[in-house]
Amino acid sequence: MTANLLLVDDEPDAIELFRQSFRREIRQGACSIQFAQSGDEALDLLAQCGLAERLLMLSDINMPGMSGLDLLREVKQRWPELPVIMITAYGDAEKRRLAKDFGASDFITKPVDFTQLKATLGSHMHGDGI
Repeated sequence: MTANLLLVDDEPDAIELFRQSFRREIRQGACSIQFAQSGDEALDLLAQCGLAERLLMLSDINMPGMSGLDLLREVKQRWPELPVIMITAYGDAEKRRLAKDFGASDFITKPVDFTQLKATLGSHMHGDGI
């Protein structure tokens, strides 16, 4: 079964890094990734596509316009069952607390350890590895 990921990050380098880090899983059909470069774009994608089976969203916290925390709050109001992992370059305890309060499933810091991220994603996808 394919894991469906939605990555929300305003940095094109981050998008390319995720694409490269998951290239084998994508080729094998174990994973599909959609990318949004803003909170508004992510909300539009979710509204258009609905919640695919095994969908998980990863969102940067610090983005221009709608922040990742604002996006998280909106997503959890509209789709409370959608797991969301927050990503940040800053290990700020206050942002971590807010992310947890707003319903984040997990919180990871940049630079992303993709081996650890894949294990984390596997545990969020009902115990199945990616």
